[in-house]
Amino acid sequence: MLNLLFPAECSGCGSVLNTKKELLCVSCRHSLPLACHHLTLDETLKNLWYGRLPLVQATALLRFEKQGITQRVLHQLKYRGQKELSTFFGHWLGAELQEIDTYATIDTVIPVPLHKKRLRKRGYNQVTGFGNAIATALDVPFLEDVLLKVTAARSQVFKGRLSRFGGTEVFTLNHREKVMGKHILLVDDVVTTGATLERCGLCLLEGTEAKLSIATIAVA
Repeated sequence: MLNLLFPAECSGCGSVLNTKKELLCVSCRHSLPLACHHLTLDETLKNLWYGRLPLVQATALLRFEKQGITQRVLHQLKYRGQKELSTFFGHWLGAELQEIDTYATIDTVIPVPLHKKRLRKRGYNQVTGFGNAIATALDVPFLEDVLLKVTAARSQVFKGRLSRFGGTEVFTLNHREKVMGKHILLVDDVVTTGATLERCGLCLLEGTEAKLSIATIAVA
């Protein structure tokens, strides 16, 4: 009855769904542009940080195109409270990563954090469900208390290239002992220039003797 009064809508196109658990209609699921570097052995994303950040692996599930379906879905995730999408994509990618030997050495999953002011305003970190689902699939801890954001910054996705590189985001490491000598999977929603993930990665690697891989929902 509730679904008749307030029908569930597809996060991609707005069409009516049978249940709220579906999140995306069949057409939108099939329309999502896949990146999936982990399935094709494509190192294009990994090479984005060549000479800047030493990585074991780097992958993204989807390709981000302005005005495309990935942008619409991520907008629903970040600004319309549909945090279930984060878990949906995490289950999807996690199921694929757990079948790949090169990801079997990961010891922990850590999300790019939100500044506490942004977290209070939004009410959730849009990467939490994604990272937690991947950690569950890989049977490793999901740690949200290790990497902390010191400065607030606006979203990088719609900024120009130069302004993204010129950001002033600062991150700090908490509970360093939890990542000492570990293989960390750092997760985020979208990678554009890679500047934010670079800052996070360098913070995690400094003095920890850790190894680092990256996984995101999408790559622009």
